[in-house]
Amino acid sequence: MKRWKSWAALLLAAALAAPTLANPPEGKGHGEGQGKHKNKDQDRASPARTDKDLVAAGISVAAARRLALDSGVTGYKSLPPGMRKRLARGKPLPPGIAKQVLPAPLLSQLPRHPGYEWRAVGADLVLVAASGLIADILLDVLR
Repeated sequence: MKRWKSWAALLLAAALAAPTLANPPEGKGHGEGQGKHKNKDQDRASPARTDKDLVAAGISVAAARRLALDSGVTGYKSLPPGMRKRLARGKPLPPGIAKQVLPAPLLSQLPRHPGYEWRAVGADLVLVAASGLIADILLDVLR
């Protein structure tokens, strides 16, 4: 009987001495992989502006294409497929991709959005926020 009591006392002492299980602090523990699998593009994005906060182009691809044809702003070559995949709404413009300012005749006809600018990236028309995030992409408008 004494052996049973000593075992019970030992188990009770071990249970009381063990740390209590609680939820880990925010950003630690479950789900984050301790930072090993974080999205690097998300880290570079401006925390003040999210994908939902970005404005839309305010013009269709067909209408923008007509404006480009009327302004004589055509003949741009498309980006290679690997580079084109790197363009995405809500992400920053990738480094190393040539971004050209649009000619004034076309630029004056496109919708204006305060804090945004239109850029030619390959044959695509891209609306870029002042933070560098891509707000909208109109594909093959300038080809």
